[in-house]
Amino acid sequence: MAVDTVDPVAGTRDPVVVTPHGAVRGRYENGIAVFRGVPYAAPPFGARRFRPPEPPEPWDGVRDVGAFGPTPPKPPYSEAFARLLSDPVVPGDDCLNLNVWTPAPDPAARLPVMVWIHGGALTRGSSAVPVYDGHAFARDGVVLVSVNYRLGVEGYGLFPDAPANPGLRDQLAALEWVRESVARFGGDPGRVTVFGESAGAISIGALLASPRARGLFHRAVMQSGPPEASDRDKVRRMVRRMATRLKVPATAEAFAAVDRDLLLRTQAEVGRLSSPVLGGPAFGIVVDGDLVPRDPLEALVEGAAADVGLLLGWTRDEYRLWLVPGGLLERVDRLGPVALAGAMARCHCGHEVPRGYRALRPEGGTADLVGQMITDHLLRVPMHRLADARGGGPTASPATDAPVGGRAPAHVYEFAWPSNVPGLGACHALELGFVFDTAGAPESAKLAGEGAPQELADAMHGAWVRFATDGDPGWAAWDASHPVRVFGDGDPHTEHGPHDRELALWEAESARAAARPATGPTRRHTGGSPVGVVVAPTLAVAGPSGAGAEADPAADSADSPSGAVGGASALDAPVRITAPLAAVRRFRRPGGAGRR
Repeated sequence: MAVDTVDPVAGTRDPVVVTPHGAVRGRYENGIAVFRGVPYAAPPFGARRFRPPEPPEPWDGVRDVGAFGPTPPKPPYSEAFARLLSDPVVPGDDCLNLNVWTPAPDPAARLPVMVWIHGGALTRGSSAVPVYDGHAFARDGVVLVSVNYRLGVEGYGLFPDAPANPGLRDQLAALEWVRESVARFGGDPGRVTVFGESAGAISIGALLASPRARGLFHRAVMQSGPPEASDRDKVRRMVRRMATRLKVPATAEAFAAVDRDLLLRTQAEVGRLSSPVLGGPAFGIVVDGDLVPRDPLEALVEGAAADVGLLLGWTRDEYRLWLVPGGLLERVDRLGPVALAGAMARCHCGHEVPRGYRALRPEGGTADLVGQMITDHLLRVPMHRLADARGGGPTASPATDAPVGGRAPAHVYEFAWPSNVPGLGACHALELGFVFDTAGAPESAKLAGEGAPQELADAMHGAWVRFATDGDPGWAAWDASHPVRVFGDGDPHTEHGPHDRELALWEAESARAAARPATGPTRRHTGGSPVGVVVAPTLAVAGPSGAGAEADPAADSADSPSGAVGGASALDAPVRITAPLAAVRRFRRPGGAGRR
């Protein structure tokens, strides 16, 4: 129920909506009703620490929700990354809250709903980041909801005495709140689209595959994050390393007794040993037999959530956000064969793959080759698999995405506009200001530079609104021709199979791995086929990253060498390289922010 909803542009008062837990008073801002910091669950501290979320305590009277609520505990970005990414901190315990932007807080409006799940490597970020302002979506007829959820060890630590994935359980609780409450804000609970970037997209992949989330949303957008589950031992190693530094048992009970600031500092120190590019132990979503009963990618490829329409994509130069800010790009170029061997270990591939990339990109340096290899292995290969699983069926009903004798379609995009910040290219997270139509905001300009094209924001934001409204973003659904909508310089256009040649290298590698006898440890390739590890153990870098990879190359700026080494010589080096351990340590030197 909503009351006092007259727009102050016409000269009246603040909007008030009665939720199942109590009434909330928001603000009208430029004709849009905005409610910030609305609790969807109780504060996750005290007896609730490391436990599944519980409903908030009901309140009497009208609760003011004019300002953003508390943000979950998180470490700050390193200085170099903070120059590019905003991450405000709002103190307080009541951090399981959400925000609503709506053009019509009236139950009769029945508008499409979009629920935003932010990225940040499952260790940083919040719904209060200014880039995620929901005014433009509400302006264009969508009820926009953005949520906070627990991060880092609080949300994704793996303990013997607590349930796994509490941060993902928070997201589920927020979606349940949307189902029960969003109609009171003018939204249609039968037309909910979830969308997220990086770790937020990975979270959506897990929710798509979760039987417990069935019916809570009807379309999904996954930006620069594939469906995946982290190796449980990788997550346990993060907890054990923290426990060793803290000198406490690796249990939820013991961690709950540690000072919160000390816990965050310890998490940041241990997290510097990992990165999306280099791997290592990290926090991430794990298969738990409950909320995440099996590997999300395999579940989705085999038909889970087949009736949910998908919009999937990536940026052209994802890796540059991780390699450029702290000079790691130049270091990787300088290390040449050592860096390439590390990438082969990271991707569990033989030398045929990097040789194929070099043939396709003869002008590129080692760092660009390594970055594109790892991006394809971790991101484009699994997202192509997911799109392929949707591309062979009949077209879905445009009104509901319900498959007509098949699966709901997938639409695929690539963001290719290069940042005006030197060296970043079309890097990870750059598309966010264009999706939210906040590209002109100072916080977006930190990553995009000045002069971001408004016409590109109009095109990309408009496509997301159309997808949420009727399931069609404005270009052909995925099929055997692999149509990809490219948002770059000039008008958006469709290219067919722009990465097919690179992805064919991974298919060939999978076939080779399946045909050769096992000579050592093997691991399932992200694309689903077994690929042997063929490099020396001294160069092995733990693979696949998982949602929580969290190193910050920007903190690794000391002694950054310039000058490129690599080229064909790096590809002609023996596969079993035994480089000095010091060289490998230079390649893996600790830094700060990982997958956003």
